[in-house]
Amino acid sequence: MKTRWTHGTHGTHGTLQVPRAPWTPWTPRARRPRALPTRYAPGETVAEARGLHLELGGREVLSGVDLPVRAGEVLALVGPNGAGKSTLLAALAGDLPPTAGELRIGDRPATAWPAPALAQHRALLPQSATLSFPFTVEEVVRMGRAPWTGTPYEDEDDAAIAAALRATETAPFAARPFSALSGGERARVALARVLAQSTQLLLLDEPTAALDLRHQELVLRVCRSRAAAGDAVVVVLHDLGLAAAHADRTALLHTGHVTADGPPSEVFEARLLSEVYQHPVEVWPHPGAGEGAVWVVPVRG
Repeated sequence: MKTRWTHGTHGTHGTLQVPRAPWTPWTPRARRPRALPTRYAPGETVAEARGLHLELGGREVLSGVDLPVRAGEVLALVGPNGAGKSTLLAALAGDLPPTAGELRIGDRPATAWPAPALAQHRALLPQSATLSFPFTVEEVVRMGRAPWTGTPYEDEDDAAIAAALRATETAPFAARPFSALSGGERARVALARVLAQSTQLLLLDEPTAALDLRHQELVLRVCRSRAAAGDAVVVVLHDLGLAAAHADRTALLHTGHVTADGPPSEVFEARLLSEVYQHPVEVWPHPGAGEGAVWVVPVRG
């Protein structure tokens, strides 16, 4: 089919007549053919560091780390500033390749996962979230559903988004611009995006840092709820009280090593914590919080 020129209404300039393509009926977008993740049973290893060494800027940040991450558990990474907590979390997410040793997510090395498939296996909450465009809260949370586009799980988008907004108590301002929120509100919206991603491995870097007391407890209750549903939750915390109250396991990091790994009642020992944090610490049985619960306080005065 040829194009032809005709005279326009303004002067003698020609107007290009583009032939119209024949109409074709709309057909639904094809589903992606790639295999979808299978869920691990509670207690099974979802991710694992084995003899992990990792260098950043020529400095070894992690040294010989062995750490399994299991389905159905909340694992808290604790330790002083610079101990390697956030670096270990990024490594577990597959975002930082090991210098030596092995880091596995699911049934293969973390570096072997294509990015789209990796996003279906793990969701990462960084320390801070910034956006340059005026997205609404709901639109930000909907971004978490991107890995499932074109898969059968795409049909669950609206339900997953609504559930994440409810869990984080962000539904009342779902239509507001993300940029207009307070720091604590943004933190909860960022968590809602991670929850909406619906992966079995959740990696949360200081999710309570910008939150008040009530919302700190809310976030850790959400973590426990996801673990009870069979997810593996790894959370970086500075508040040892929160870790003691909500974590099933704690890994205490110091100078790039995992100094202790186990239930908070075993890891949170006064002498060890005082040595690692270089400040005297007292550990007491927590009144009314159940058997094995401890209360960690710094010595003052």
